[in-house]
Amino acid sequence: MSDSTQELDSTRLDGRVAFVTGGGRGVGAGIARLLAARGASVVVNDLGVQLDGTGADAGPAAEVVAEIAAAGGTAVADSSDITDTAAVEKAIASAIDTFGSLDIVVNVAGILRDRMIFNLSGSDWDDVIRVHLRGHYNTTRFAAAYWREQRNPEADYRLINFTSFSGLHGAPGQPNYAAAKMGIVGLTYSSANALAKYGVTVNAISPSADTRMTASVPDERRPGTFSSPERSPDNIAPVVGYIASSASRWLTGQVISARGYEVGLYNRPQIAASIAAPEPWDPARLAAAMERYVKPFAVAQAPVWPPIGS
Repeated sequence: MSDSTQELDSTRLDGRVAFVTGGGRGVGAGIARLLAARGASVVVNDLGVQLDGTGADAGPAAEVVAEIAAAGGTAVADSSDITDTAAVEKAIASAIDTFGSLDIVVNVAGILRDRMIFNLSGSDWDDVIRVHLRGHYNTTRFAAAYWREQRNPEADYRLINFTSFSGLHGAPGQPNYAAAKMGIVGLTYSSANALAKYGVTVNAISPSADTRMTASVPDERRPGTFSSPERSPDNIAPVVGYIASSASRWLTGQVISARGYEVGLYNRPQIAASIAAPEPWDPARLAAAMERYVKPFAVAQAPVWPPIGS
């Protein structure tokens, strides 16, 4: 067998079980279809809400399941609300009962309530934080408990979270969304450290594609543009397919960008400059030292929106 054939085989997902939130539309639907095409049995979770989180519709998840079945794959629909802890516990247990295991969790589901910080209501803050952070917590909590029970450090379990360009670069009109998405990065780092001994890798993806969410953002606030088909949400799915496979077992605790046909690795946060003194600082002396040693680094990485080169 050639090296290329071996590499291809290592990205197959035969016999594996995936739970995909937000799987009824856009990026999540593309991921669900690809995972099934690669051999996984997929639970397509989607409450079917509007972009702002209101309403509910079982149709989108059912449609994706039907597409997967028509293509010869295996999938079931789940309409659990990911913010409902008890409902998610039941959904994870149902996935395990239905397919015999759980190997991959992909957290895509999210909503938008865009406002500038001075116009943002408390409810719009709370709702966005709840869907993104509580939603990621709920699936992670119960999947992690199951994986811990298996006591298999050689397993290839995968937790794949979704952060965003907005959080990593600070979109000015999305303070709630940006805060939630950066919280997901912290959850990813913590979970990667906590779950490694149970055979789990944990990574986050920062996607860029044309979806319902990006269509709602004014042109002047979008971080760059692509021409179709480069902006297709289906371009995110192969990155998830790779991370979900055994070929990626070396990759954990990272944030991966997926933008068109480009895949990148973000740096982890690190100190760019520091100053130290043999005694407590006073404000005037600290100001002089900051001006001389820290300001050049801070100016070089000052936030610009949209970021240059985006």
